[in-house]
This record gives sequence, C-alpha cells and structure tokens, in this order.
Amino acid sequence: MDTGGNDEVEERPIGELFGQLIDEGKAYAKAELGLAKATAEAKADAAKKPLLLAGAALLFLIAGVVVLCMTLALALATLVGPLAGGLIAALATFAVAAWLGLWAKQEMGKLK
Repeated sequence: MDTGGNDEVEERPIGELFGQLIDEGKAYAKAELGLAKATAEAKADAAKKPLLLAGAALLFLIAGVVVLCMTLALALATLVGPLAGGLIAALATFAVAAWLGLWAKQEMGKLK
C-alpha cells in the first residue's frame, strides 16, 4: 500500500507535542516582550530632549508670571501702598490659579 512517500514519519506522543507547543509559545511571548521593551526604550530616548526643552520653557513661563505679578504689585503700590498692592496682586494671581484649577477639574470630569 502506498503511504505517499512518508515512510520515515514517526508519530510522537501528544504530550510531547503539547510540551513543544508550550515551549514555543513561551519563546514567542519572550520575543514579543523584548520587542515591546525595545520599542518603549526607543520612544523614551527620543522623548528626552523635547521633555527637557518643555521643562525649561515651563521654568521660563513661571519666571514670567512671577515678574508680571511683581510688576502688578509695584504698579499698584504707587496707587494704594506697598502692602495693599502686593495683596491685590496676590489675590488676582490666586483667582487665576483657582479658575484654572476648576477648569482642569471640569475637563477631567469629561474624561469619565
């Protein structure tokens, strides 16, 4: 009887085949994990310079806000006195911060 030319095919036990399948699945999962890790590391390395520049920009923005508040306090000091000018400038700054915080909270509520 003709067996199609596969006279040397040996049948292995199903347990051995499942063991081989599990081993190959583990190897595949490790390779995928390594690829994901390498991709994440490459993206993190690429984001370093822009993040540093954004941090520096944020520091200059904070310095600009401080200068603006000081200028407002000094300008008001000539009209209502140094203490009142400083307090008015501080209250105006706190009001803007509170408004921005409430706006951020409202936007976060939209995410849910």
